[in-house]
Amino acid sequence: MEQNNLTLGEFIIENQKHYKSTTGEFSRLLSSIKLAAKIVNHKVNKAGLVDILGDAGDTNIQGEDQQKLDVFANKVFMQTLINREIVCGIASEEEEDFVTIKGKHGTNENKYVVLIDPLDGSSNIDVNVSVGTIFSIYRRVTPMGTPVEKKDFLQCGNQQVAAGYVVYGTSTMLVYTSGHGVNGFTLNPAIGSFHLSHPNMKYPEKGKIYSINEGNYVHFPQGVKDYLKYCQEEKEDRPYTSRYIGSLVSDFHRNMIKGGIYIYPTSFIGPKGKLRLLYECNPMAFLAEQANGKASDGYQRILDIKPTELHQRVPFFCGSKDMVNKAEEFMAKYADDANY
Repeated sequence: MEQNNLTLGEFIIENQKHYKSTTGEFSRLLSSIKLAAKIVNHKVNKAGLVDILGDAGDTNIQGEDQQKLDVFANKVFMQTLINREIVCGIASEEEEDFVTIKGKHGTNENKYVVLIDPLDGSSNIDVNVSVGTIFSIYRRVTPMGTPVEKKDFLQCGNQQVAAGYVVYGTSTMLVYTSGHGVNGFTLNPAIGSFHLSHPNMKYPEKGKIYSINEGNYVHFPQGVKDYLKYCQEEKEDRPYTSRYIGSLVSDFHRNMIKGGIYIYPTSFIGPKGKLRLLYECNPMAFLAEQANGKASDGYQRILDIKPTELHQRVPFFCGSKDMVNKAEEFMAKYADDANY
């Protein structure tokens, strides 16, 4: 980072050449996400000192117990984006429905919608494990000046304008793509600014890490079980190393840097998978492809799946191309199995 002091704001301005027309709206949107991330980062780092740990005593739309930090992070990101009036709508993993932002005059001329997972992996916060924020940005499909509709959010992932995540760890990083590669920015807490620290991030050509919750092995489809046996064989460059944190942002971030595959498949106890297509899989798939990786549901490209509901779940295979391709080979052997 010492060799490159380019800030996130400066980087965005320098890269506006990729866009035919710029109004500054996209820059302001990323600036808002950056501000909210810094607020959440501050609270995460104080978690052991203030009353912010533990359950909030409520559940989210998926029926999952909400942590206090879930509620806080959701409030921060929602309020930051709403108060600045730079988007026309927001959908959050923690909210049952999308939120329309009408603007000062009752209409909204802004052209972007944001989908967000405010605090991924929050169940780990009590034990001081890295957590993160995931965001996804689309251009609205409804005419500007009219209310946003569900179809503005139910777009295929291949229509994303930008996507990224913030990982709150030993250092706090914001990683994002706008379709021209993946770049990572590390927060300098002394001056409160993000600086380019990981330019042009890419998966290594060959990965040696597989990330999956092997405690659910007995519930996995046979194709996944066979792939795991393949990963553990003493042949060629195997066995691979098993690494699983339980926070998608953290597992994805490590695998992109070191090379690996992340798998959250269907199972007998979760027949549709666990991860949300719009808030987790689409943005991570966009990042993966921009970093020379691959993301699928085991059979088809994640970014080509047409969403049918805001909180839709899908199985997720994401990482180094060769590893995802090999996993898909094992899945294809049982494509007609009734358990899939």
